[in-house]
Amino acid sequence: MITMKEIIYNYDNLREDEITELVIRVKVLLLKNDKLLIGNENNIYQFIGGHLEEGETFNECLKREVKEETGIELDDEEIGKPFMKTSYLNKDWPEVGKNRKCEIYYYPVKTNKSINLENTNYTENEKNQNFKIEELPLKDAPKLIEENIPNNEKNKVISYDMINVINEYIDRHI
Repeated sequence: MITMKEIIYNYDNLREDEITELVIRVKVLLLKNDKLLIGNENNIYQFIGGHLEEGETFNECLKREVKEETGIELDDEEIGKPFMKTSYLNKDWPEVGKNRKCEIYYYPVKTNKSINLENTNYTENEKNQNFKIEELPLKDAPKLIEENIPNNEKNKVISYDMINVINEYIDRHI
């Protein structure tokens, strides 16, 4: 049985009983013909995905986020099982007195469907930040993401996690 890899970042040494807020996110490694479809917003690469809304299942969230960001309408059989989870425990985040735990589940999704920009639903922030979908060769994606780090200060936060997630997927599936 293959287990899901889990990484926990807890630099503030918080205990579970000190957490006041839980945010759950799903992220997608959206694969089409050995290409990774990935968001790029002001030179910040990011996996397609977002937060789980109240009453929503993980698969419903994945479908909604993929449709909003790529216009692709997924079928259940295109969605794989989560292979990795990252948890961040942050003291006084997003404000003093709140201790947030953010759990991110990573899913592989293979599709033959094409991006349909007429079917997307970008937020105002995504529109203002020039959000677009790019195709990166899966095997080259870690190197390309690493080379992109100097292009935006925010890349230092998420790029290394993205590289770890892609390498974990490649190690398990290729």
